[in-house]
Amino acid sequence: MRRVAITAACAVVASTALALPASAVPAQPGAQGKASEYVVLYKEGVSLSKARAAVQAAGGTIVSENADVGVATVRTTDAGFAAAAARQGALEGTASNRVIGHAPKVAKAAKRFAVEQEGRGQTTGRTAVKPAKKGEPLADLQWDMKQIRATADGSYKTEPGDRGVLVGVIDTGIDGSHPDIKANFNRALSRNFTVDIPTDANGVEVDGPCEDEPDKSCNDPVDVDENEHGTHVASTIASPRNGLGMAGVAPNVQLVNLRAGQDSGYFFLQPTVDALTYAGKNGIDVVNMSYYIDPWLFNCASNPADSPEDQAEQRTIIKAVNRALNFAHRHGVTLIAAAGNEAIDYTKTNVDTSSPDFASEPGEQPHERTIPPSCLSLPGEGDHVIPVSSTGISKRKAYYSSFGNGYVQVAAPGGDKYDTADGKLDDKAGIWAAYPESIARERGELNADGTPNTPRVIRDCKGGTCAYYQSIQGTSMASPHVAGVAALIVSKYGKRDRVHGGLTLAPDVVRSVLTGTAAKTACPAGGSYTYTRYVQQADGSYQKVVATHTCEGSKGRNGFYGYGIVDAQRAVTR
Repeated sequence: MRRVAITAACAVVASTALALPASAVPAQPGAQGKASEYVVLYKEGVSLSKARAAVQAAGGTIVSENADVGVATVRTTDAGFAAAAARQGALEGTASNRVIGHAPKVAKAAKRFAVEQEGRGQTTGRTAVKPAKKGEPLADLQWDMKQIRATADGSYKTEPGDRGVLVGVIDTGIDGSHPDIKANFNRALSRNFTVDIPTDANGVEVDGPCEDEPDKSCNDPVDVDENEHGTHVASTIASPRNGLGMAGVAPNVQLVNLRAGQDSGYFFLQPTVDALTYAGKNGIDVVNMSYYIDPWLFNCASNPADSPEDQAEQRTIIKAVNRALNFAHRHGVTLIAAAGNEAIDYTKTNVDTSSPDFASEPGEQPHERTIPPSCLSLPGEGDHVIPVSSTGISKRKAYYSSFGNGYVQVAAPGGDKYDTADGKLDDKAGIWAAYPESIARERGELNADGTPNTPRVIRDCKGGTCAYYQSIQGTSMASPHVAGVAALIVSKYGKRDRVHGGLTLAPDVVRSVLTGTAAKTACPAGGSYTYTRYVQQADGSYQKVVATHTCEGSKGRNGFYGYGIVDAQRAVTR
């Protein structure tokens, strides 16, 4: 889950879009006279002219607009704007535009990606790298591809993917110059729907200085990923078979960067809506969404633990996201999402202590909330979305993966570094995929000669060109495996797209093939897994951590695996 930028992209989202000035950094809501920003949802069926007039009457000025689904970013100095907008019949609701808040870049990354980054900083040991006997040089490390039969002897033989199939990565960006990505990177279609936020109103770093952009505009280029997450996801989907490193699930399809995540790891409402509608309007066949939309892990329409204003905001987020998801689905986009790393059953009542995770007003803090199943984590629980749980190398559900009978649609390898004989962390049990060299250097993970100094990073070189890869874990890593298989399905069974060129296939057909060809996997004997992990502490000692997760359902469909673990070979040979 991570970042992208806004240049002229806003004008492409909708013909009536109003471009947000590159220098405009959204301000924090506050007292009268201080600029604030909101995302405003227009009422369905209302003309754009009436909706715009209603925004103006409530005291706001539109700075960007997505006319396809009726969502606008609005700036105002009126502290009573939200209440005034609620009285306008042409407007459906408002949500604070949470692009300013107390969230240092490093702290946020550690929080959101705690599972995926576990083990970072260890420098003992070494991952042995031997050329594969068959396939790409590092193919022997890809137990994940073997698990779903996306290999030289498997799906690659029958259907390696078609160049006419486009996969959108809604994430933190893609390192389009990575040697094991650039051959499949579609720069022309890629867009960045975010603007970097250097600091919040209190001077606390969020995304950091905008010094790396040539014009210091805070608009990252479309081939940049200053996080790592989006690049890893993209590599799993479609790294090419080029004799370097490793290949993805669908090594011949094209990757489109649809950046909706900040460098710091936040994903906000407007960029997500814009990315989804852009995908629908530009012939994207599949999108991968390995994140949840901030600031609410779960959006509840009427949770008594939330203020009336927060309840209204969450209702707005639910409606706006589902509008965008429905738009993309109607326009032929198959929607794939990660199931979450909270290790909870989404079909049961849970407790959330992390939301809101981004302050829009001074003093705002997360608070404890009881979460019934009616609350929605978005986009994973949105309309037409296929949520994916994570498996480890033994095919057991990963210890961190959320689950739920009726929630999870399919499962795929996401890595579980504790799925080992002794319950201790092993990077070889994670998912290996492309890693931006610039980030590896920034983090001190490379020696002076370019060789890695940590076991979770490896390098492969060919003809003087070297590429880096890292091992991480999470449902964020499971979801792109499914996106890759979905791309193979479109490649195999798709029809010519008369509007955009390339191939197209109805998302419901893709879903049917995905679920119908998945390897049925029953709940574990006794109905549950007990996970025993030995987590290394700073002093070198190990802490024992034990947890039990209960699986409900049948072999045909259950809460751990949904309809089964996806099978790339079977999907293209049925």
